[in-house]
Amino acid sequence: MQRLLAQGLASIMLILLVILITGCGAVQQVNSTGNTSGNTKSSGNAATKALKIAVVPKAVGSDYWEVVHKGAECAASKLQNVSIQWDGVTAETDVTGQVNLLKNFITQGVDGIDYAATDAKVLAQVSTQATAAKIPVVNIDSGTDPQPGNVPLFATDNVASAVKAADLLATALHGKGKIAFLPFLAGSSTNDQRAKGFLQGLTKYPNLQLVATQYSQSDANVAFRVTSDILSAHPDISGIFAANEPGVIGAAKAVQKAGLAGKVVIIGWDAAPDEIKGVQSGEITALVVQNPFKMGYDSLNSIVKMIRTGAQVSNEDTGVTFVEKSNMNDPKTQAVLNPSCQNPPV
Repeated sequence: MQRLLAQGLASIMLILLVILITGCGAVQQVNSTGNTSGNTKSSGNAATKALKIAVVPKAVGSDYWEVVHKGAECAASKLQNVSIQWDGVTAETDVTGQVNLLKNFITQGVDGIDYAATDAKVLAQVSTQATAAKIPVVNIDSGTDPQPGNVPLFATDNVASAVKAADLLATALHGKGKIAFLPFLAGSSTNDQRAKGFLQGLTKYPNLQLVATQYSQSDANVAFRVTSDILSAHPDISGIFAANEPGVIGAAKAVQKAGLAGKVVIIGWDAAPDEIKGVQSGEITALVVQNPFKMGYDSLNSIVKMIRTGAQVSNEDTGVTFVEKSNMNDPKTQAVLNPSCQNPPV
């Protein structure tokens, strides 16, 4: 009897030992945030962890930035557990407002920041502050000076595209005439690059005489006023290059009010509905059209990749399309002018 009891006890101890050894392989540690760690399961969680990405344009409200918004939303909808928080100041001149907004996102501890810098030098410090807090950053459209090596930029090659804008103006004017230039905001990297490219392009055309340069402050009303002043001071002006959406819209209205629509050549930038109507009517000769949908789409995909895999991401030239009345109905042009998540121009 005692022998049977001893054998039974030994069997029970053996079973308990097997359970203990087997169970050790399934032990998981819980860190301070409540997440499990120490197994392949944790890698799976990292790859699908819910992420909130702050997406901040230079300013809310314009057609251009709303297309960037569309692109970012489209990318988020195709990713697992990714949401965006879209927010921005109401005017591109509100540099302090944008700085404060971005610093609030850093304090909140968002998972990533995807933004367009209103001022290249001022915002460089904010990018550095975010990355120091282990928050990945990418820039859309407009970067900083300096541009941190770990902050990729998704943008147009503004210098090369503005050189082409000078070519378009020269072609329309047969290489001669008085012209005006409407940059938008000094200190913005995109503005400064476009100015550099346009002036560089003009060196090829000595018979194009630049008689006026006025900033629009990225405001259509300001652009209207300064263009009206230019037309009064130079009634024989032949052409205008406006370097962003508000500048083009304001300049076109001023030319129209002066009774010079179709007589003064306008080369513009971007593709707001009023700009497209201007090309269709002949009031605007050509537009340098960026791909803001692609900027929003590719930058959002890339920052999620940076967060989830630790990948290093390079700068990306998102390209331009030169839109004139002759190619407006081309399918590729239409894909850029009327982007959708079902058929994204990416």
